[in-house]
Amino acid sequence: MDDAPRPRTVDRPVVEVGPGPLAPADVVAVARHGAAVRLTEDALVGIDRARAAVEELAASQTPVYGVSTGFGALATRHIPTEKRAQLQRSLVRSHAAGSGPEVEREVVRALVLLRLSTLATGRTGVRRETAQLMAAMLDAGITPVVHEHGSLGCSGDLAPLSHCALALIGEGEVRDADGVLRPAAEALAAAGLHPVELAAKEGLALINGTDGMLGMLVMALADLGMLLRTADVAAAMSVEGQLGTDRVFAAELQALRPHPGQAASAANLRVLLAGSGVVASHRGPDCTRVQDAYSLRCSPQVHGAARDTLEHCAVVAGRELASAVDNPVVVGDSVESNGNFHGAPVAYVLDFAAIVAADVASISERRTDRFLDRARSHGLPPFLADDPGVDSGLMIAQYTQAGIVSDLKRLAVPASVDSIPSSAMQEDHVSMGWAAARKLRRSVDGLTRVLAVEVMAAARALDLRRPLEPSPATGAVVDLLRAHGVRGPGPDRHLAPEIEACVDLVRSGAVVAAATAVIGEMQ
Repeated sequence: MDDAPRPRTVDRPVVEVGPGPLAPADVVAVARHGAAVRLTEDALVGIDRARAAVEELAASQTPVYGVSTGFGALATRHIPTEKRAQLQRSLVRSHAAGSGPEVEREVVRALVLLRLSTLATGRTGVRRETAQLMAAMLDAGITPVVHEHGSLGCSGDLAPLSHCALALIGEGEVRDADGVLRPAAEALAAAGLHPVELAAKEGLALINGTDGMLGMLVMALADLGMLLRTADVAAAMSVEGQLGTDRVFAAELQALRPHPGQAASAANLRVLLAGSGVVASHRGPDCTRVQDAYSLRCSPQVHGAARDTLEHCAVVAGRELASAVDNPVVVGDSVESNGNFHGAPVAYVLDFAAIVAADVASISERRTDRFLDRARSHGLPPFLADDPGVDSGLMIAQYTQAGIVSDLKRLAVPASVDSIPSSAMQEDHVSMGWAAARKLRRSVDGLTRVLAVEVMAAARALDLRRPLEPSPATGAVVDLLRAHGVRGPGPDRHLAPEIEACVDLVRSGAVVAAATAVIGEMQ
């Protein structure tokens, strides 16, 4: 989720944008990693075909919505030919009405890429030079300034997309490839690019889509997939550090409830705990443990339900990536009004994913808390402190977790159940999908931080269990933390930098990579 500008290189990967859907990995590559963008020849042919249909309709005397009429509640007014270029400029200028902080660079790049993907379907009626300029802006690292507030998720992400369209006509502000704030016309000229003069239908085609909420969904799913594997690593370390049993993760027990995500999580826990000297130390007839707490024993059930939920979210994202969202849309030789811009399908799963983030964080915090309570930690010092009473150990790190989990519960309240009518009651039911996406990004960040604290606490507990040895996989994670400044047991010290170091290791995927270097790929 790093939004720092990336230098352009001659040999960077290229994502081809054609009439078919982009893969989620393509969206991430362009949005986060600065991959180059190319429109395919078949995309350009389709764009030209649709443009010809729009121009024919524009020349007729029959009013056509979006081509020769006003918009929204003003759709009844027929616009004369000589005012249609002004109509498109006015549309973009008036709809670029966002407010608040700048949206992250990766979100804007995803937004622009996905709008370009819809243009490439040959269903919107834009000219090829307009689509090519959009691709060239992505290539040049020019990122329009988009603001936090402005989209109701219907008709799509109007205000955010309008800020992007504004840059295409050389107006508004952008960030250049170095992240410098510049007037759009100046940044385009510096990159050897020229603004376009929008023709009939083009302004509407550039702003009427679900691209912002979809881009944020795609990136969140990539992050959450990695974080669920991290959650399995953290749970394995906690089971081990709290002298839990691995028997409950046995395949034959998991098969009694055949949810695929649960089976995958349990399989991960089995291989992560394989070879653990800590687990082996209390296995056998002398073990007095009857059942572990739910936060340990039920980890595969929670992490598995999260996986299955995100799989559904990914199915919806895939359908949306394969969609041509515009209104009106070119169908053959006609231009037809429709409601495909409504963000409900995307908004629902964005909210669903926020529930997942909140609950996985909640069970992680409960596992962490058990380490700190000497009545439940099976012999560990209170708060994992070096000299309890003099030292507070990880007491307040758990407070940080608890505060974040509380925030995540509030963020899990769905945005998509709300609707505020707009456009003089023409747009009388909206999705709030953009708001759902914005809060999901905060949820992903919060889950990252909660898991980081659990990993840090579990690693300290495993050090305190020595000379018992952790499993090779969890031991590799402990070694990773120690190599990156996350120190083991000892007197109290400034803890925030160590928490942030652990957050970075979780966010980058390094924690998962350390484990998989030992056990192979995780499910």
